[in-house]
Amino acid sequence: MKDYSSMIDHPHFRSKKYPPMSMTKRAAQFAPFAALVGYDEAVLETGRLTSDMVILDEDAINEIDDTLRKASGSGTPVNITYFVKDENKAGGSYKDISGRIRKVDTSDKKVVFDDGSYVPLEDITDISTFGV
Repeated sequence: MKDYSSMIDHPHFRSKKYPPMSMTKRAAQFAPFAALVGYDEAVLETGRLTSDMVILDEDAINEIDDTLRKASGSGTPVNITYFVKDENKAGGSYKDISGRIRKVDTSDKKVVFDDGSYVPLEDITDISTFGV
């Protein structure tokens, strides 16, 4: 261990040319520095996983059509699983929506629910009815 007793009585150096630095400016010297702005966001975006859309066969499409037809006329609650295309990457994700179907709009190719929400017909991958 070093002995600093010979320096303990020396005065602290103060510049005659420059005023003392404020505590805020002194603290800013030690703030983190991001050399690559946006790099962290790019890494997170690259690491985010997406799924490919499942291509349904004719039997699955016919089953969805039958369930939609029955549910839209009866007011039976349904749960629809549908694919949402990702805006930033290839692929997307699957979402679920539940409710009563108001109508199946064939001209706009969408299923409209009682609350006004809708799902495009071509994005539906599964449908099931529940509770009567």
